[in-house]
Amino acid sequence: MATSTIEQLRTRVSGQVITPGDDGYDQARTVHNAMFDRRPRAVVRCTSTADVQAVVDYARENGLDLAVRGGGHSVPGFGTVDDGIVADLSGMRAVSVDPHARTAHAGGGATWGDFNAATGEFGLASTGGIISTTGVGGLTLGGGIGYLARGLGLSCDNLLSAEVVTADGRAIVASEKEHEDLFWALRGGGGNFGAVTSFEFALSPVDVIYGGPIFFELAHVRDLLAFFRDFIADAPEQYGGFPAFQIAPPLPFIPEDRHGEPFIAMVNCWTGSTADGQRIIDRIRAVAPPVAEMIGPMPYAALNTAFDGLVPAGLQHYWKASFVKELTDDAIEAHLTHGPKVPVVNSTVHIYPINGACHRVAPDATAFAYRDANFAVVIAGMWPDPAENEANTAWVRDYYAATAPLSEEGGYINFMAGDDQDRIRANYRGNFDRLVEVKRAYDPGNLFHLNQNIRP
Repeated sequence: MATSTIEQLRTRVSGQVITPGDDGYDQARTVHNAMFDRRPRAVVRCTSTADVQAVVDYARENGLDLAVRGGGHSVPGFGTVDDGIVADLSGMRAVSVDPHARTAHAGGGATWGDFNAATGEFGLASTGGIISTTGVGGLTLGGGIGYLARGLGLSCDNLLSAEVVTADGRAIVASEKEHEDLFWALRGGGGNFGAVTSFEFALSPVDVIYGGPIFFELAHVRDLLAFFRDFIADAPEQYGGFPAFQIAPPLPFIPEDRHGEPFIAMVNCWTGSTADGQRIIDRIRAVAPPVAEMIGPMPYAALNTAFDGLVPAGLQHYWKASFVKELTDDAIEAHLTHGPKVPVVNSTVHIYPINGACHRVAPDATAFAYRDANFAVVIAGMWPDPAENEANTAWVRDYYAATAPLSEEGGYINFMAGDDQDRIRANYRGNFDRLVEVKRAYDPGNLFHLNQNIRP
C-alpha cells in the first residue's frame, strides 16, 4: 500500500487510520485471542457508518482482505488480518434506549456491558452473553446464547432491524419489512453478509435477578448433570442457569484452602421473584451439599460481569462446541472423564440450555437452525502461557472427541475454532443453501470472508 493511497484513505474517513510505524499500531492490531499476532496494513477506527463504507470500498477497490472488528472476542481471531485492512468499530459504542417502545439501538462496536448499562437504567434487557466485554454484534449475528435465552429467545430473536454496509459500499436497513432475505440471514449467519453498524433490539422487563454460582465437589458430577437434564426440560423459563466445570478462583466466598481446585458449578440466573428463586435454587442444593456459593439478588448487569475477571484480553484461546438434543448417561460419563481435567482457572466448560423460548422459533425462521437442540456445549480452552498451547489444545480436542459422537453434527458458530470451517454446512443444516443464495446476492465476491465463511 503506497503512502499516497494511505493518505487518500485518511481523507475519506473521520476516524483514525493507524498503520505500521504509527504510534499505537501494536495496540490497534491486537485482538482478544493472543494466539493471533497479525499485522494489518491499516486499522481504521471507524466513528460512523460513512467511515465503514469508506473502508469497505477501499478494501474492495484495492483487493485487500477485510476484517470487521466489533468486540474483538472472536476465538479464531477474525477481528484482525495480515496484510489487509481492519474496520474497527470500537468507536461506535453508543446505546440509546426508548423505554416506552421498549427498544434499544446499539452501535456496531458496542459491548454487552455498554448495552446492559443503558437498558438497565430502565429495568429492561435483551438476551446477551455472559461476559460483559463481548461485542453485541458478533454475539447477535451468530445467534446469541445467554442467561435470558430460555425466557426471551436468542439475541437474534430479539433483533428488530440492522443497518448494514454491504460489499458494494451501500448502507441499507434490513428488517422484516425491507431486505427481508438479508435480515433472515443476519440472524445466525454471522458476519458473512456485511458490516453491521447499528442493531435495534426489542427489550423486556428484567431488573434485579436472583442467582450466582454454587460450587460442588466433583464426586457429585453425575447426580448434578442428571438432575439438570431432567429439571431444565420443563423448568420455569425465568430460570437461565447452567452447569460448568471450573477451577475455583481466589474469591472470598470460596474457602481459601480450596482455591485452585476443580469443581462442578451451577451458575444460576432467575428473573422472577426472589422467593420463587430461592425455592428453585433450593432444589439444586438438595442434590448435593455446596462447597461454596455466592447467591443473592443482584442487578442483571452485575451477573453479566461475574466472569469478566477470568477472561481478560491477552489469553490464548482454543474452543470447540456442539449442539446436544439429549444429555445422555453416556454423555454425562464423557463430561465426568474430561471436565475435571480443566487445566487452568481461565478454562471452562459450560452446558447452556437452549429450550424454552428458543424452541418456539421455527428452524427456518432465522439462520439459526438448531431449534430442536436442548443444550449448547462449549469447551473453552483459555490460558495465559503460550508454552502451554499444545497441552491445553489437546485437552479441548480430546474432550470434544469424546462428546462429539454423542452430540449433533453441527455447533454454535460463535464458539467455533478456526479449524472448524468443514462444519459450516452442518452448523446450518437445512438453512445452508438459502444462506448461500443470500451471500451471492449481497457479497458475490466474498469480501466478507474472515468469519465462519459461507462461500457464495
